[in-house]
Amino acid sequence: MAMKLGRNDKCWCGSGIKYKQCHEEFDRRIESFKNAGHIVPDRSLIKNPEQVAKIRESAKVNMACLDAVGEKICEGMSTSEIDRIVYETTVKYGAIPATLNYEGFPKSVCTSINDVVCHGIPSDDEILMDGDIITVDCSTILNGYFSDSARMFTIGNITEEDRKLVEVAKEALYVGLKEVKPWRFLGDMGQAVNDFVKSHGYSVVRDIGGHGVGLEFHEDPWVSYVSRKGTEMLMVPGMMFTIEPMINMGDAEVFQDEDDGWTIFTADGSKSAQWEIQILVTEDGAEIISE
Repeated sequence: MAMKLGRNDKCWCGSGIKYKQCHEEFDRRIESFKNAGHIVPDRSLIKNPEQVAKIRESAKVNMACLDAVGEKICEGMSTSEIDRIVYETTVKYGAIPATLNYEGFPKSVCTSINDVVCHGIPSDDEILMDGDIITVDCSTILNGYFSDSARMFTIGNITEEDRKLVEVAKEALYVGLKEVKPWRFLGDMGQAVNDFVKSHGYSVVRDIGGHGVGLEFHEDPWVSYVSRKGTEMLMVPGMMFTIEPMINMGDAEVFQDEDDGWTIFTADGSKSAQWEIQILVTEDGAEIISE
């Protein structure tokens, strides 16, 4: 339960300012949404300016890792080589790969090719081939602060059908981003993404979504991309989460590899595409922190 503050007490956000001059009106506004039956964030999900600044530093490393992959990724490369690039770039900047040993995940990055939806494990035996599409999902810890983003790469000569899937998946991020506004709902963003993707004949994975991030790897809220406008958690300034819908060329059903316990495939064998950005809700919209 949130601590009850007097108006002249220092604000809970760490600003050092009196509560009445800082977050009192903010809290009252959240309380009004809660009383109306909406899901609202608690104070632990609100990043203060100092925390945001430190998360931005983590994001610089995160994006440097994906830049390094983009410079070297090519046909004939193993996904283990991608993992090595991410690990070496991460530690060069004094950071830690967030996925490495996270709940037993054995590598520093996720590499998901073609019909792999997410959580693909890099391997010496997995070689990039002409025509492949791949998502490289990178997560970084710098001085205890987390950043998370993913980019897609196309290998050699891909089909126009696959190129369209990759492009629509990327555009879906920014369709969703336009709906991220303070004092509106995550479902506004989710419906915009889903409507856009469906208009192109694709489906959005239902069972796996985005998440809060910054002070932890995975925080609340869980972020759906098949939600409805006016539903899900209220978005307020200081919240941070990922936009990362997984877009399938076929239907939305997926399954998990029973042997490795991580890799998620499309159930029908169709190809899947995913990009990811980490965003901060601001006073008048949203800011991309990592992409």
